[in-house]
Amino acid sequence: MNPLNSFAVSTLWLMFVTCHVHTCFVFQFYFYIYASILQIIFKESLNRHRYLNSLFPSENSTAVYGINQFSYLFPEEFKAIYLRSKPSRFPRYPAEVQTSLSNVSLPLRFDWRDQHVVTQVRNQQACGGCWAFSVVGAVESVCAIKGEPLEDLSVQQVIDCSYNNYGCSGGSTLNALNWLNKTQVKLVRDSEYPFKAQSGLCHYFSDSHSGFSIKVDQEDQMAKALLTFGPLVVVVDAVSWQDYLGGVIQHHCSSGEANHAVLITGFDKTGSTPYWIVRNSWGSSWGVDGYAHVKMGGNICGEIVSALMCSKSPTNF
Repeated sequence: MNPLNSFAVSTLWLMFVTCHVHTCFVFQFYFYIYASILQIIFKESLNRHRYLNSLFPSENSTAVYGINQFSYLFPEEFKAIYLRSKPSRFPRYPAEVQTSLSNVSLPLRFDWRDQHVVTQVRNQQACGGCWAFSVVGAVESVCAIKGEPLEDLSVQQVIDCSYNNYGCSGGSTLNALNWLNKTQVKLVRDSEYPFKAQSGLCHYFSDSHSGFSIKVDQEDQMAKALLTFGPLVVVVDAVSWQDYLGGVIQHHCSSGEANHAVLITGFDKTGSTPYWIVRNSWGSSWGVDGYAHVKMGGNICGEIVSALMCSKSPTNF
């Protein structure tokens, strides 16, 4: 259970400063309790930041960790709320996909945002629906790459309707792609089916945005898949991302499991540390305008756990 949130603090503080000391003793008592808890969490966050920032001080491009919107959460709370993507078995993929990737030459830098086919960063809030945000982001981009208007599609529809997933309590990107394939469902505009940050009843629509999934065994192949198919849905180890402010994440992904779904929009090999450009779903105030930079090579944060490419034409798994 989250012992503290910003609304509770604001409300209790307002009551505390406006009430008379004798008539509002109860509110003062609870405010002091919450403030004490906040102080403990904040102190633990500062100690964690110092530790992470001290590991590799000589590397200029390494990630920087510090105070952000998640500093009021214990690591266990952060993981329980935001890291809810679940691993899945991978289907066999067509041989022609692997063959087509071998013929792709890679530039030093590429980002689908430069082609204006990536929607703005969204915020999943306290809903554990990262798996839905990443899949919808891929569908939006691939449709735009195919010449359709770039528009925000409904994440809430995927959260409510994708069976074998658990809505805001977590889910699998692969299960979501399977759902799109099997049901031939149409993803409607976000304005028609807006995000509510909680699971709800499914509203059904016909016609499909379907896709397929492949498992890529090397990051070089992954970069070629990015250029060939569009932004990639991946599942990463994002435990240390709670404190991320900027720079290139290259040492601190150590929980040993993939737990968060994101969207890779590009890569950059022009500097001393090549990195993936990763769109997150925690709002634009997090990280680098809502993005993370993750070192390429060595599968540092578990990106190769999955890579999903979406297409509008139905493809059998």
